Amino acid sequence: MKLTKLAGLTLAASVLAFSAAAQDRVLRIAPAAPPAHPANGVLYTNFAQYLPEESEGRLGTTMLGPEVVNLGQMKDALQSQVAEVGNFLPLYFPAELPHMSLAGELSLTSGNSQAAAAAMTQWIVECEPCLQELHDFGFVYLGSGASDVYEILSTRPVHSVEDLQGLRLRSGGSPWARFAEHFGAVPAQISVNDTFEAVSQGVVDGSMASIADLISFRLVDVIRHVTFLPLGLYQATSNFMTSGQTWSELSVEDRAAMARAANRANADFTNRWGHTMPAEAEEAARAAGIELYQADDAFVAAVQEFVATEAATAATIAQERFGIADAAERIARFQELYAYWEGVATEVDNDPAQMAQRVYDAVWANVDYATYGQ
Repeated sequence: MKLTKLAGLTLAASVLAFSAAAQDRVLRIAPAAPPAHPANGVLYTNFAQYLPEESEGRLGTTMLGPEVVNLGQMKDALQSQVAEVGNFLPLYFPAELPHMSLAGELSLTSGNSQAAAAAMTQWIVECEPCLQELHDFGFVYLGSGASDVYEILSTRPVHSVEDLQGLRLRSGGSPWARFAEHFGAVPAQISVNDTFEAVSQGVVDGSMASIADLISFRLVDVIRHVTFLPLGLYQATSNFMTSGQTWSELSVEDRAAMARAANRANADFTNRWGHTMPAEAEEAARAAGIELYQADDAFVAAVQEFVATEAATAATIAQERFGIADAAERIARFQELYAYWEGVATEVDNDPAQMAQRVYDAVWANVDYATYGQ
C-alpha cells in the first residue's frame, strides 16, 4: 500500500484510542506488527497505558494497525507524519544508518535479551554519529528491545551442519545471512510478515527467527522442526522512533514523559518477546507435533566458531563499506556495555520493572530533553 493512500486511512484504521478528548495531544503510534506479536500486544499496548500516566494525562495515543503502516513503510510513514511514533528496524537501512546499524551487525554475539536491549539503548543514546544519522532522517530515538535467542524453524529436519546445505532460510538481516551462507544454506531477505506465505508455498524451507514467531505469525501451522542453536538475538530495534517534527512540538516535560513511558514498555516487551512468549511457543509447538531438537555439541561448536569472528567481520564491513574508521572501538564499547548489562540482568533475574529502573537511572535520567533530538 502506497503512503499516498495511507493518510486517508489513518483514522479509519485506528484500532486503539485512549481517552482522546481528555488529552492535549493524541499521538498516532504504529507497532507494525499483528496483534499476537509482542510489539503490538505488549510494547505499544503498554506504552499507550503508560504515556497518559507519565504525562499526567496530557498525552494520549491512537494506534495504527499493520494494514496501515508495516515495517517496510515505517521510514516513509514517520517522515510523512502518517505515524508520529513507530516500530523501526535500523537493519532495513544499513547504508543510510551505518553507525546505528553497527551494533545490529553484532546480533549473533548476544544471548541475554534484557542485557542486549539495555546495551543497545545506552550505546545509541551515547553515540553522537548515530543520533546525527537519525536527526538527518528527521527521527528521535527512544530505546530498544530484544528477542529471545534465535532458532532454526524449518519444514525439514536440521540435526547437523550437513543438513543446512541448500536449505532456503528467511533471514532477518545480514548477520543471519552471513551465518547461512557460511554453512551452505541460502538466505532469503523476506519480510517477517511474509514468512507464513513463503513457507507455505515452498519459497523457503524455514526461517532463522525467534520461536515466538510460531505464534506471532502463525508459523505453527507450517513449521515442522525447531533446532535450538546459539544464533544470537534480534537487538537492532528502535521501538519508539519518533518523528522529529512531533518531538519539536512537545514541551520538555512531555518529551521526558515519552522517554519514561517508552523505557517501561521496552522492558515489558523484551520480557514478553525474550522470555514468556518463547515458553508459550514451545508448548504450542509440542501440541502441534513439531519436533524440538537441541543441536548437539559438534553443531553448537561449529556455530560458536563462526560467531567468534563476527566482531571482526562487523568492523571490516563498517570500515570498508561505510567508512567508519573507528568501528573497532565502537564495537568494543558495545561489547563492554553488553557485559555490564548482562551482569545487571543476572543480578535482578531479568525482572522487567527492575531493568527499566536501572536503564532509566543509567541513561534517560541523564538526558537533557531541551536539546535531545533537536
